[in-house]
Amino acid sequence: MTKALEGRTALVTGASGGIGAAIAKALAAGGATVIVHYRGNPQKADQVVAEIAATGGKAWPASADIADPEAIAGLFAAIGQRHDRLDIVVNGAGVFAAHPLSAVTAEHFNHLFGINVLGLLLVTQAALPLFGDDGGSIINIGSLSGSMASPGQSIYAGTKGAVDAITRSLSKELGPRRIRVNAVNPGAVETPGLDGSGFMSASMRERILASTPLGRIGQPDDVASIVTFLASDAARWVNGQIILAAGGLTY
Repeated sequence: MTKALEGRTALVTGASGGIGAAIAKALAAGGATVIVHYRGNPQKADQVVAEIAATGGKAWPASADIADPEAIAGLFAAIGQRHDRLDIVVNGAGVFAAHPLSAVTAEHFNHLFGINVLGLLLVTQAALPLFGDDGGSIINIGSLSGSMASPGQSIYAGTKGAVDAITRSLSKELGPRRIRVNAVNPGAVETPGLDGSGFMSASMRERILASTPLGRIGQPDDVASIVTFLASDAARWVNGQIILAAGGLTY
């Protein structure tokens, strides 16, 4: 049986761990050849590639600082040497940090916006020449914080609100090229990044669980399955949508 993404090439940024790794594995399981982007941990990226290969999938690792235009140029030069086209781009690279207003600095602002917003735009811009006449799919990984921010998240939530706006704008700009642009906005998801962020205290976990109708914290595969759908022809009429993936959480 032909797989839904057979013969397609996908770039997943921030794919060496957490949600990004789950997305890379899911796309590969669907038949896509996956470029596993990472920034600073080649061992973790190699592990993701090895896990994909162990299940019969195809993937290779590629490193770049997506906030650096020269690094992005190098990334896409490497992609162009291996592939003559891209069909799927998942903008999953991002950073989280909480800063109360009294502690906000230009450095904090530029760091988060440089990766979460500018990096997303630069990757998408560089990818466009590799999309064919039959279009493709761009999926941005946002956050529930873009619309339902917690205290101390003014910068982070601002970056994710920007991702929502960019998604809607690009869906109209790129639609005539048959390139669909959508976003998946997770709530709390069990990842090492969440555990290390300082955000998920025991009391916060209890509040989230109490406010989530489905009664649990999300898993990376919960997000990956939505991304795989959006990347496929099954979502051919879905464009410009912001999909909340939070188990019904509306805090």
